[in-house]
Amino acid sequence: MNYTRIFDILPQLIKHNKSLPDLYARREDKKTWTKYSTKTTYETIQKVSRGLLELGLQEGDKVAIISTTNRPEWNFIDQGCLQIGVVDVPVYPTISPAEYEFIFNDSEIKYVFLSDRMIYKKVALIADKIPTLKGIYTFDEIEGVSSWKSILKDKDEELDKEISNRMSEIKPDDLATIIYTSGTTGFPKGVMLSHHNIVSNIKDCLEIVPVGKGEVTLSFLPVCHVFERTLTYVYLAAGASIYYADGLETITQNLADVKPHFFSTVPRLLEKVYEAILKKGKALEGFQKTVFDWSLKLAQSVELGKTKTLIEMGEFALADNLVYSKWRAALGGRVKAIICGSAPLQPKLATIFTNGGIPVLEGYGLTETSPVLSVNPMIKEKIRAGCVGQVLKSVKIKIAPDGEFLVKGPNVMMGYYKNEAATNAVFDADGWFLTGDIGEYTKEGYLKITDRKKELFKTSGGKYVAPSPIENKMKESFYIEQMALVGDGRKFIGALIIPAFDELKVWCIENKIPFESKEQIINQKPVHDFYMKLVNEYNVHFGKVEQVKMIKLLSEEWTVESGELTPTMKLKRKVIAEKYKDIIESFFD
Repeated sequence: MNYTRIFDILPQLIKHNKSLPDLYARREDKKTWTKYSTKTTYETIQKVSRGLLELGLQEGDKVAIISTTNRPEWNFIDQGCLQIGVVDVPVYPTISPAEYEFIFNDSEIKYVFLSDRMIYKKVALIADKIPTLKGIYTFDEIEGVSSWKSILKDKDEELDKEISNRMSEIKPDDLATIIYTSGTTGFPKGVMLSHHNIVSNIKDCLEIVPVGKGEVTLSFLPVCHVFERTLTYVYLAAGASIYYADGLETITQNLADVKPHFFSTVPRLLEKVYEAILKKGKALEGFQKTVFDWSLKLAQSVELGKTKTLIEMGEFALADNLVYSKWRAALGGRVKAIICGSAPLQPKLATIFTNGGIPVLEGYGLTETSPVLSVNPMIKEKIRAGCVGQVLKSVKIKIAPDGEFLVKGPNVMMGYYKNEAATNAVFDADGWFLTGDIGEYTKEGYLKITDRKKELFKTSGGKYVAPSPIENKMKESFYIEQMALVGDGRKFIGALIIPAFDELKVWCIENKIPFESKEQIINQKPVHDFYMKLVNEYNVHFGKVEQVKMIKLLSEEWTVESGELTPTMKLKRKVIAEKYKDIIESFFD
């Protein structure tokens, strides 16, 4: 197929006879799948474009899209915008009203399309603070609020001519979307991606992950995130069906119903699958438990890429028949590969699943790179645990003297929206994009991440967390002297806290709690509960994934002399992580 802009893909599918009766599908009532054919999808997108034109939207105007769960309407609005030169701004449903306010004002949003009452209530709180905002439309029917269906416009000669004219004027290098990602200052930065940025990534990904026409995919990661969004386009370009999960809580049932060939995930969800497997295994008894334990040990013990002996091949065949086949059945029974990204994957999980006949293709990328830079190939023998795969064909990655990955390629962003300083800060003099990630090439040419240059860390759910703004906010309490957030690659955020002991002593006296020593007081349950309550009072200022879930009080102050602080009084996070590694591990046991 020949496509250079995102909105070229769907017409190309039709032209090359890759139409499907179920291009998109969603359960409206969580019982019956509502399916949208390639033809219906195309016609609906045209209706959206006509409606947007009638609203007076000009090329370069911005439209926000927010949805609690993935659904076909998101795609209809997305493509309806793109083919008339309207820039869409996908936004997370979980962020705070204050973040909505910043993003909407920064991008000068004209219209918002959102999914449901919960999101509407959040947006309504700040709507009057957005001077450019002209209207809000919802996917769900909400009394007193305009439905997205109200803009749908049937064939109109004049409007269709305008759509055609605009499509012909849009160039591959034109801005397609702005995706806001959190920066170290706490203020989101708008990543500008062109059609060419994303299309180049689609074509490169299809060479490594060859999804086939008519194959079925399941989508549940937020499509507002560039990882899932680009994969959605990959599936579309391949002519595969995309079924949308009802939500994270129904994935198990959706997998059984849909029986996908492919789906994407983040490490935390794979961790949950693994935990479920272990739970079932522990419940077994006698011979069945013996077989399960042996099979699990086998899957974990054989290194990926290692040539198996005849004995091992026989063992794997037996384990597959007795155990691994049941794992695959729980995922629908047809999974060819799971595409995993957005956060580091435990090598153990990659090894166990892949050896169990469920290839896990871990990849690496950033929003700024549309996003994929590298991915493990869809050949089980070539998957490498602990590595993020082979670099895409169009991408160049070199390693700076300090180990940082530097990137060039057609997928690298146009820059940060209205933020020249931030843009200049992430490109060197020769035009290489600075990823902030440190790593190396293996002897086989696979990319391996070893460290993070930036302070930002990711939860296992794939969300970035900037610790400093959160710590600084919580240290506004006069009961907190020092604080360090932990949770890189973990399912939630924890915090190490050193109390302001002078203030704490007063509180203890007032509450008739003994105060004999620092060590004694930090282990008192009422004191722990008091600090957890303090933390929760500050948690409301942050998004869900940024909220601290567990804390540990410490008695010894961090100093330059003891090694936890730099001379300029900044936290040495690696030192703290190593010093308190046992405590940190206990958070996530």
